[in-house]
Amino acid sequence: MGEALNAPLASWYLVLVSSSLLVFLGALMVLSASSVYSQSISDNPWYIAQRQLMFLVLGLPLAWWVSRREERTLKTLGWVGFIGALVLLLLVFVPGFGDDAGKGNLAWLKLGPIRIQPSEFAKLGLVAWSAAVIAAKEKVLDRPRELAFPLLVGFALVEILVLAQKDLGTGLVIAAIIFSILFVIGVPGRMLGALGGVGLLGVAFLVITSPNRMKRILIFWGASDADPNASQQPMSAIYALASGGWWGRGLGYSRQKWGNLNDGAQNDFIFAVLGEELGLMGTLAVLCLFAVLCYAGYRIAMRADSIFIRVLAAATTSWLMFQALVNIGVAMKMLPVVGVPLPFISAGGSALLANLLAVALLLACARQEPEARRLRERKAGGPRPRITTVVDGDR
Repeated sequence: MGEALNAPLASWYLVLVSSSLLVFLGALMVLSASSVYSQSISDNPWYIAQRQLMFLVLGLPLAWWVSRREERTLKTLGWVGFIGALVLLLLVFVPGFGDDAGKGNLAWLKLGPIRIQPSEFAKLGLVAWSAAVIAAKEKVLDRPRELAFPLLVGFALVEILVLAQKDLGTGLVIAAIIFSILFVIGVPGRMLGALGGVGLLGVAFLVITSPNRMKRILIFWGASDADPNASQQPMSAIYALASGGWWGRGLGYSRQKWGNLNDGAQNDFIFAVLGEELGLMGTLAVLCLFAVLCYAGYRIAMRADSIFIRVLAAATTSWLMFQALVNIGVAMKMLPVVGVPLPFISAGGSALLANLLAVALLLACARQEPEARRLRERKAGGPRPRITTVVDGDR
């Protein structure tokens, strides 16, 4: 195992294998978990699964292309992605483009027959843009307060647009991304603590001033368990996990997806359906795959000899892991419902495409590890050595 982990491309393979298995498992679970809800909205039990497959087919070649790019191209893509994400977030507020998808928050953008969620791409643009900004200001790394200012302005702009769409869950993920970046560049703990305190006060204000969010908090605390009008999704998720046993009921045999999980069966609570159908072993397998991806992502960041690669790998990994922890915590009723998808697993074309591109960034970073880079240079090689052949003239 030690020899395998010391191989030049070990990080690359760890990211590729773990993410590929998560994507494959996600495709199976969306096919199973979404069938009942798809039938109810379209008379086609495979409607959501087919859309998910469409985004998967679109995302894989695009992700492969991004994974082969060098650092200079990734920096350019970071700026393009950040500006593009801002444009998409602003378009949501233009009449005729924005759509709440029946969920109460104006977080979707209608482009003809396609509906996308710009905030998912905003996460991707932010991590790549922030790494590019830090790399451009590498000379002031010893003055993190000065470096943090442009980052906070960019993140505040995106955060305000996301919160204006009433999407607090995504706002929390974006906050986790900026905290991870500030930690990586060495911002003092007092500044991080102050920002964290301000953030907590902001979250408390947004929760208190929203009846829907307060209702979710009360459900989490158990104050609404006897209320027939309260959402039964959290308790149904617990029933699903509890009835899965060691090995589960079998793929496609979930009972809770027919009841109170409603549209959450393939989104916020897909981990619960996975636990019901694949059992404890299935949930542990998912946790292990995320753990491997987490280890590989931070390993890439620690081995990087470029500040751009270090920040990009750390921020991308923090984003995916924080979002996974929140989703799984909600499914296990350890956190109130905040509405963030489980990376690679939950249904949602925008989320899947953004997650695939995030993995592509990690793969590109893994190729820039010093040992991996030297291996690629040796394979590419310089001019081949000239060979002189001596031939016996008498033959």
